[in-house]
Amino acid sequence: MTDEAREFKTSWGSPLKPVYGPEDVPAERLSADLGAPGEFPFTRGVHPEMHRKRLWTMRQYAGFGSAVETNKRYRFLLEQGQTGLSVAFDLPTQMGYDPDAPMARGEVGKVGVSIASLEDMQDLFEGIPLDRVSTSMTINATASILLALYVATARRQGVAAERLSGTVQNDILKEYIARGTYIFPPGPSMRLITDTFAYCKERVPRWNTISISGYHMREAGCTAVQEVAFTLANGIAYVQAALETGLTVDAFAPQLSFFFNAHNDLLEEVAKFRAARRLWARIMRERFRARDPRALALRFHAQTAGSMLTAQQPENNIVRVAVQALAAVLGGCQSLHTNSMDEALALPTERAVRIALRTQQILAHESGVADVADPLGGAFALERLTGDIEEAARVYIRKIDDLGGAVAAIPFMQREIQDAAYRYQREIEDHARIVVGVNEFVTDELPPGNLFRVDATVGQALAERVARVRAARGRDAAGRALDALEGAARGHNNLLPLLVTAVEVGVTLGEICDRLRGVFGVHQPSVAF
Repeated sequence: MTDEAREFKTSWGSPLKPVYGPEDVPAERLSADLGAPGEFPFTRGVHPEMHRKRLWTMRQYAGFGSAVETNKRYRFLLEQGQTGLSVAFDLPTQMGYDPDAPMARGEVGKVGVSIASLEDMQDLFEGIPLDRVSTSMTINATASILLALYVATARRQGVAAERLSGTVQNDILKEYIARGTYIFPPGPSMRLITDTFAYCKERVPRWNTISISGYHMREAGCTAVQEVAFTLANGIAYVQAALETGLTVDAFAPQLSFFFNAHNDLLEEVAKFRAARRLWARIMRERFRARDPRALALRFHAQTAGSMLTAQQPENNIVRVAVQALAAVLGGCQSLHTNSMDEALALPTERAVRIALRTQQILAHESGVADVADPLGGAFALERLTGDIEEAARVYIRKIDDLGGAVAAIPFMQREIQDAAYRYQREIEDHARIVVGVNEFVTDELPPGNLFRVDATVGQALAERVARVRAARGRDAAGRALDALEGAARGHNNLLPLLVTAVEVGVTLGEICDRLRGVFGVHQPSVAF
């Protein structure tokens, strides 16, 4: 398509003007919307000096095979200057199965690390002091169990829970909407989430109890506006659920965090992050009457867009990731993962993950973009896009409210994402959208041969290991812990203390989930279209 014939538009289809000026951002609106960094409505960032005073956490997402092997990768990343850990779990761990379960066969350790017991978690963090590193765990249906394992591991290190810092993703609604690693129905799942809120408020006060995630919905094909709207609608549902348990908003909301995708369109993405921050501050103040500034401030982790990586000409992904990471930094992220160039082909090699980390370090120390808070703030095009995204997201949230809230609106959000993904793919096929190396500037290069491979025998080895763990523990103590957990699940008491007790006496993740499945049941999705 020639430049003359090309349509310039946003990801949600609105036309882009060739130039923006004062008429696009009325002065009275700009004054109300912009503010100062660190002040309501937090458009310009959650801290007065942003990255100038403290750089974002460089948190490379990693996990594969056994805990011992993943620990080696973590040590490598920390030696290279990574400032926070981010754990990727395999599908059996995400779905609540031990490595020796029939449902786990063939998947153990493939797309993340396998964690079934306290011994596994100890191996994962061997030699890594948990009071001096911040850990993010990308886990949802089994998030409360992995948090219990982390707290128990810290105890064995002699580290009190009050000294732990990090995040557990713990966002089940986006699993129903776009990703699929759910176990229990929405009601019990929301209970586990709010139990985690209450437990951490009292026992793990520096922990982010949820990372409300738009990332996976964007990976499934939604637009920038939909990412903001659906993520914040899910956030509203979590806040309402917590309030219904008796928690007060200013008590738990400071421990909420968010997780967004850093996509390709630089200006649109910077505007997206600013709009999300401003809209959430207004929702928390207007709808929930939050008063603590920490409860109003949207803090977020960003990850560059995995769906934008190409298997063709994988070196091009280095450039894509740099642009996406720049958008996250200019948009005011608190932590960032940069994808590796070879991830469209396999798990990343050490060389590739080092380049991805160096990308962040170059942005932080060489580019100058961290030296000024919100350096693009006030630019006419950016402010107009920020306002447009906020208003369009508000329209979506009102629609979701009319449907009965995020849980009731799951089929609606699924359809919207499917439609957006279809439009995007058609644009690529029609050459209305150029993807370098895929539909233009194509070469006949073969993919690289030095890809990372997970040991094919790891599944059997880990199945044997978890059997040994069960055989070596005190049978009576494990049985009592499981019975106590099941009894509490049938009642209303907080399950987190019982989960910590259970894992400390050797109960495995799969055993816990089997008992909870017996009480809560298993979610059966409805057809979205």
